[in-house]
Amino acid sequence: MSTGRGAWRRYDHNLFPVFHERFEEKWGPGTAPFLDPSVYEADQPRPRAQWINVDTGAAVAVAPVWEDDPTARSFAVFYLPPHGGIWVLRPPGLGTYAEAIANGTPTSEHAVALRNDSFKKAVAHAEEFIYGSELD
Repeated sequence: MSTGRGAWRRYDHNLFPVFHERFEEKWGPGTAPFLDPSVYEADQPRPRAQWINVDTGAAVAVAPVWEDDPTARSFAVFYLPPHGGIWVLRPPGLGTYAEAIANGTPTSEHAVALRNDSFKKAVAHAEEFIYGSELD
């Protein structure tokens, strides 16, 4: 998948709305609250990372996701091919973490460390997807 480092740019501002649009186009309305751009910025789950390929318009994002319980989260890598669609790439070996902020309870240092470690692994997985492995 490597397209060279030069075309990809990190973009750490608001998630592009197209992630939400394409996800719900594929899996139905209401399936991606974690990508919803209509949620006020401070209420969006964190941390996140995002890249865009300035030559092709492709994009990659790392965002916390959940299914039934918004406090039980994991990270996923989302890839937007230039011509439509969306791929969801779950980094290997990542488990869920408890997001205590969502239920109003204090976050333990262990929970924060687990979330941060999961995020770092997800970002590394996204960067490997974008740039290829060091052996390429």
